[in-house]
Amino acid sequence: MRINILPERAIIGMVHLQPLPGSPLFGNDIDAVELFALEDAKALVAGGCDAIIVENFGDTPFHGEKVGAITVAAMTRIIRKIVADIATEIPVGVNVLRNDGGAAISIASATGAKFVRINIHTGGMLTDQGMIEGKAAETLRLREQLGHGPNSESPIAIFADVGVKHAIPLDNEWMLEREAQDCWNRGLADGLIVSGNGTGEVTSAEDISRVRLATPHAIILVGSGANHENIATLLTHADGAIVGTSLKLNKDVSKRVDLKAVNNLLTIAKKC
Repeated sequence: MRINILPERAIIGMVHLQPLPGSPLFGNDIDAVELFALEDAKALVAGGCDAIIVENFGDTPFHGEKVGAITVAAMTRIIRKIVADIATEIPVGVNVLRNDGGAAISIASATGAKFVRINIHTGGMLTDQGMIEGKAAETLRLREQLGHGPNSESPIAIFADVGVKHAIPLDNEWMLEREAQDCWNRGLADGLIVSGNGTGEVTSAEDISRVRLATPHAIILVGSGANHENIATLLTHADGAIVGTSLKLNKDVSKRVDLKAVNNLLTIAKKC
């Protein structure tokens, strides 16, 4: 049994958090960080996004696996505000970079968020944080312990990347199809995310089709590079898309969400 909390052809808007307390680039004003995030969330909701996902994008360089308690505390504070005051009618998700699935599940449990994104759920990848291994066994058991499994009254979905961006496989015989099958069949992810090679880079329609053929029953989401020019094409292959860079002012990931850009993309997407 899998958890499906998204409507068909869902557009998931991205809230990129500015550097949080404890990270090297933090600007010593958590209130300003929170306000920036809340304004972005308001624009995504006003523009018609079907869901929102929040990640600690500004916390470079990222921890490879476990983040500090201050990161969990800061994200919980901000995400709870978004869930309770802004995105009251749509699902909110959590991504704790680089790969702290346990923290993401815990934050979702504490805030009422409905899903998490995990970059490396099964297997292992070589990243700029070093080698990272998936912790599917630990993450799914934590979800059950906290009462958010598929049969619970408040399920939390796990969307997992395959062929994740900013990483390369450790195995010379690695295949996208095999990773997708392992992540879906053995890692028990609730959905699979297919991305380009880096933030904002367009996801290959061919890669989406390969994952679809390998895992025909899986929910498949575009993980990067969706914009108003390609969203219609991408949604003929995928079940939804996570959209971040193209919704920002001047397509600059460091700037605020542009409501006009959100409206433009959603208008096109809803015609698919």
